[in-house]
Formats: sequence, C-alpha cells, structure tokens
Amino acid sequence: MDGAREGSAEAGSARALFTYVVRREGRTIATIEAHESAGGVVVESEVFPISRPHDEPGVKRPFTFSSADQARRFADDALVAFEYLNCTIT
Repeated sequence: MDGAREGSAEAGSARALFTYVVRREGRTIATIEAHESAGGVVVESEVFPISRPHDEPGVKRPFTFSSADQARRFADDALVAFEYLNCTIT
C-alpha cells in the first residue's frame, strides 16, 4: 500500500513518505500523503465529498506530527476506516 511519490510539501525541503488514493465505486474520494522535513511530519488529506460534483475541488487539511511513526499510525487508522466503508486504497 505504500506508494511514495517524488514531491515536496515545502518547496523542495520535504521528503515524501507515502501517498494513498482512496476510491469508492471508481470515484476518488480522498488522498492522504505525508512529507517529512526538519520541523516534523505533515500528513495532508484532501477529501472529495460524494455529494459534490466530480470537478469541484476537495477539502484540504494538514495534520502535523513530531515523528514519522505517529504520522504512519494516524494514516493507518484513517485507511482502516475507509476500508470498513468499502473503499479501495491504492
């Protein structure tokens, strides 16, 4: 499930840890990605509510953690919840 992607949350100063795409019935409903920098780890989520049109932007929210382990546990919990809702994680 770990799909690390090249990129940066802070203009080249962060290292990508993981990226997940959450789909339900073929439609992307969320993305979760983490970036590590000297200041800690930021998990960025973007949720695309099903009640909104496909072309509307998602709701973005960052979550900051002091370690990669804390960020990983947070993401794992979110992914399990999506799996219970019959979502596919890639």
